[in-house]
Parts: sequence; structure tokens; C-alpha cells
Amino acid sequence: MSSQATSPKPDVRFASTGSSPYAVLVALFCVIIVLSNIVAAKPIEIGSGDVISIGAIRLWPLIVDGGLVLFPLAYVIGDVLSEVYGFRAARRAVITGFACAVLAVATFTLVGAIPGAAFYENQAAYEAVLGPVGQIVAASVVGYVAGQLTNAWVLTRLKARTAERGLVGRLLASTGAGEVVDTFLFCAIAATAIGISTGGDFLNYFVVGVVLKVAFEVAVLPVTVTVIAALKRTDPTY
Repeated sequence: MSSQATSPKPDVRFASTGSSPYAVLVALFCVIIVLSNIVAAKPIEIGSGDVISIGAIRLWPLIVDGGLVLFPLAYVIGDVLSEVYGFRAARRAVITGFACAVLAVATFTLVGAIPGAAFYENQAAYEAVLGPVGQIVAASVVGYVAGQLTNAWVLTRLKARTAERGLVGRLLASTGAGEVVDTFLFCAIAATAIGISTGGDFLNYFVVGVVLKVAFEVAVLPVTVTVIAALKRTDPTY
């Protein structure tokens, strides 16, 4: 009786989190999360002229928040962490970033509650700029934890099937899934904190946010692939 041949299991490898590049990437990841939460308090309108809409979605001018400047890099680093170090390592970075964001909000709140010096005249400005950060961080934490874990889970599940093949495909798939989850949850919670009050503006904020973030990550995809390749080549634990 002949036995049916089975295909060999893909050789799925990950590097050790004890390596120094992992610590540097996590530190950079956390800085990006904290800074993005602060600058997200400022809404940005890109473009001028007549409003262009399709149904309820306003296509022009674009409405984004300041977090768009830096936050997409968090997904680039998340892709690198997931691909090189695995889901558990990426999850550890997400939790660390969450803790840093909470610490930042607690610090802003405490400092805001402490009476300023007699000559300090910017208390109202301080509260106006950093006051919404608590709501924005709540939105960011919910969105970014769900989005980053979705991103890491999709990427590592795809890697379990293809091993070292199909890197670009899994980077794009995981980024798209993570950004949709992240941006929708963030927009739903933080919209009122930055002045988004209508359904059309919300759809604009969400759709444009996803498109621009994914477009950014597609643009820097060659850099992401190069960094991943360099870490795999140079880290002796991979």
C-alpha cells in the first residue's frame, strides 16, 4: 500500500528579540506613536477652491490630521517587526507603544492640572492644544492596537503559508487590512475632538486617510523591503 506524498512544510524563520535592532525599532515605534497622538490634535485641509464631492464623500479639499505626517511610519516598522521577529514580538511592541501613549496623556493631564507660575500666560493655549489629546489617544489606542495586531496577524499568517516567498504581497495585504481597521476606529472616536461633525466630512476623513496612508506605505515599500532584507541577512539569530 503506497503512502500519499505530502509537500514539505515551509521553513518559517524569525529572529530573536534579544538582538539590538529589535530594541531600536521598538524605541522608534514608541516615539512615533506618542508624537503622532500629539500632532493629531490639529486638523489639516489640503487644497483649496471649490468643494468636489461624490455623494456624501468630499474628495476635495482633503481633510486629514497632523498624525498623517508621521503615523504611517508606525506601520512600516510594524511590518518589519512582524516579518523579521514574528507576531509575539510585534504584539510586545504594540503593548509598549500603548503604555507610552498612556504615560504621555497622564503627564499632560497632571501638568495641566498643576497651577502655573504667576508669570505664565499660556495655560489656555496649553489646554487648547493638549486638552483633546486624551480623546485622541483613546481613539489612537483603540485604533492602533486593533490595526497593528490585525497587520501583524495577517502578515505572519501569510508568512506561515509562503515562508520567504511573497514578501511584497503580504506587506501590502497586511498594511491594507491594518490601516482600514485602524483608521475607521480612530475616526469614529476622535472625529469630534478635531471638529469633524458631518457624515460627509467623516467619510472624507476616513476614506482619504486610508488611501493616503496606504499610498505612503506603497511609496516607501522599497525601503521597507530593503530594511527587512538587511536585518534578515545581518542578524545571526534569523
